[in-house]
Amino acid sequence: MIAHNKKQDSLFYHWLIISMLLVFFIILIGGLTRLTNSGLSITEWELFKGVLPPLTQDSWEEYFLLYKQIPQYKLINFEMTLSQFKVIFYWEYFHRVLGRIIGIFFLIPLIYFHFSKKIRTDLLIPCYLVLFLIITQGIIGWMMVQSGLTNDVTVSHFRLSLHLTTAIVILTTIFWIALNFKNETSKKFFNITKRNIPILVLLLLVFLQIIFGAFVSGLDAGRLYQSWPLMGVSYIPNDINLDSIDKFFDFNNHSLVQFYHRNIAYFIFGYAIILNTFIFRKKYTSLYKPVSYFNFLILIQIFLGVITLISNLNIFVALSHQIFGVILVISAVNLYYCFAK
Repeated sequence: MIAHNKKQDSLFYHWLIISMLLVFFIILIGGLTRLTNSGLSITEWELFKGVLPPLTQDSWEEYFLLYKQIPQYKLINFEMTLSQFKVIFYWEYFHRVLGRIIGIFFLIPLIYFHFSKKIRTDLLIPCYLVLFLIITQGIIGWMMVQSGLTNDVTVSHFRLSLHLTTAIVILTTIFWIALNFKNETSKKFFNITKRNIPILVLLLLVFLQIIFGAFVSGLDAGRLYQSWPLMGVSYIPNDINLDSIDKFFDFNNHSLVQFYHRNIAYFIFGYAIILNTFIFRKKYTSLYKPVSYFNFLILIQIFLGVITLISNLNIFVALSHQIFGVILVISAVNLYYCFAK
């Protein structure tokens, strides 16, 4: 049994909280990088070389020359100046530098906590998983960038979705560890019981919505139908052809992806009403506060989703939509933690 050490406990808890904030911040920067179409401005991985930005005019010209060789520049940004290039470069640069900071910030304290042997093993094991995911995330990020360097003007929306989903898994895993540590519990996330199924279904739906949100963003599918509640003049847009099963899963179809993203939101809203009814009928008083947080956030998120569409994808509204989406996931995980035994 590990004896409590207040200083050590405080260090561990604050390390988790700061790690969460850093991951949350990199998701925000990643959203801005995507919304400003900056993700392809650095065309090489540069694991060590890219720590510092270009410091000379020649260095800037070299980076700009590399960017001029990819389809995004040739087909879309062929009139871009070096000054304009610097703007998109810095968004991607900050995103990559923050990724490095997160990796180092998580690795070094984890080594310390490992050898100090003063933190419970059931808390450290998921921390190793987080470290693995952080390393994997860097590889996924580069694979995502590569997908837009040769045959396309943007990154693959499938890889973008994987990149975002992995970031949120990292964030929510750290959050779960922090909850277990703060409350001195050992709750397992993947505890599939009859009791937990209602909340697990909610989590599944929320993560599915995050995936389709990334599809919409990666395909710029939100630019196709900027009306609500109808898509154009009908609920189901006329350019969707679902005459065969495989077309239901054509996630390259811009209209279909936006249609799914809208309707998953409606489904989550309806399911939340059922879940609220279940919680209040069963008088699960310990869930009243966390479910109220979730209810508030889902209303805000739906509102922001509609405004994002009708505002012609205003960058600030679109970013807010993504930020509240991440907070909604955290809220759903918190609800699950409070519900699980």
